[in-house]
Amino acid sequence: MKPLNLPSYPIKIKQENGQTAIYDFLRQRYIHLTPEEWVRQHFTHFLVEHKHYPAGRLANEISIVVGGSTRRCDTVFYHKEGGRPQVIIEYKAPNIPITQAVFQQIYAYNSVLRADYLIVSNGISHYCCQIDYKTMSVNFLHNIPDYNEL
Repeated sequence: MKPLNLPSYPIKIKQENGQTAIYDFLRQRYIHLTPEEWVRQHFTHFLVEHKHYPAGRLANEISIVVGGSTRRCDTVFYHKEGGRPQVIIEYKAPNIPITQAVFQQIYAYNSVLRADYLIVSNGISHYCCQIDYKTMSVNFLHNIPDYNEL
């Protein structure tokens, strides 16, 4: 897999049913390894190990209904109080550029979840914005915030 612009971690990979699988520490099972999954696993480790996000409040592959269709958010980080989504994260494979269409996808998810922060990453480029619902504005941040900055 392609090297990413994220810290490395002790990756667990195995062959399962003729396919390569990577261990997802949040779901506590092996998942079919795709380029997008490679990004997801590195990014969730980055959030927990380097940005101090509590792992117990992160969840991968969350189903939601958007415009009558069932969709899946790649990762959601939940508020400590009330279990409301605080951060939505959308991943793309490293060879997929982050375009306006990617932001439209995560904005559609957020129309349902109303999270405070949106993050988009392809493992090479990472974008984070904070949503201000009072002014209905979006503020792009220079860095992915540490947990204590949320």
